[in-house]
Amino acid sequence: MTHPGYRGRFAPSPTGPLHFGSLVAALASFLEARVRQGTWLVRIEDLDPLREPPGATDAILHSLSAHGLHSDEPVRYQSLRHDAYDSVIRQLLAQGRAYYCACSRKRLQANGGYHPDRCRQGEAPETGQPRAIRFALEDADVEWQDQLLGPQHQSVRGELDDPVIRRKEGFYAYQLAVVVDDIDQGIDHVVRGSDLLDMTAQQLQLFAALGAEPPGWLHIPVIVNAQGQKLSKQNRAPALDDSQPGLNLWRALAALGQNPPRELITASPPALLAWGIEHYQRALLPRQSRPPAEPGD
Repeated sequence: MTHPGYRGRFAPSPTGPLHFGSLVAALASFLEARVRQGTWLVRIEDLDPLREPPGATDAILHSLSAHGLHSDEPVRYQSLRHDAYDSVIRQLLAQGRAYYCACSRKRLQANGGYHPDRCRQGEAPETGQPRAIRFALEDADVEWQDQLLGPQHQSVRGELDDPVIRRKEGFYAYQLAVVVDDIDQGIDHVVRGSDLLDMTAQQLQLFAALGAEPPGWLHIPVIVNAQGQKLSKQNRAPALDDSQPGLNLWRALAALGQNPPRELITASPPALLAWGIEHYQRALLPRQSRPPAEPGD
């Protein structure tokens, strides 16, 4: 199935409510799509029910709506896509590009990263223990062009870097699901935080193994707190205050280097988004992580 034009997406994991760093990533992907008269989708990456507090998905969707960020197509939930992921895993196993692995991280570390039971060669004994499934990478020096950061280079080492694509508990891993859904939804442009940059080379090999063209990537710097830590749920980043969406959007536009005028601080989300679409310049996006600006700065 082909999808003409620009197709982008924002794909949060519902491990907690949206925080300011999430809003910045959502807004960047939204503006990139809108400026190009493209389609912008929302996908909920609800792959790990053990890490998803009740109500987190609803809270995320409410926050996006409060800030005027609405998906152009029905929201996709990865928890409803298990059959698709399983089908792809069977395909990769049949191609010899995936294998079962019962090794713990501790055992792998003790063996220099290699599989002591020769899992990759299909020689691991059947012990009845739960086994993960890993994607078999090929040794490669991978190069691609990031749309913001320029030429990128990563070395990938088969076996040592092989990512888990289905965990021992049976949960499907991000590395698999993100590629499968980007292919299925025809995503051809991905805007995401630079904390995911290191995963790109592995994902390029997954796209190739599945016979699909990869999207173009644009990695924006993550927002950090005053201590220089990435804003994240793990670092207790505060949830977005949905009662002040205009101020949040103004701060997000400033974090993206777009220099919104101060008089827009009290504007409505539609007015701020309209200004952002009209004035957006990719060349102004920052290259370095920094704390968010405040209106008085």
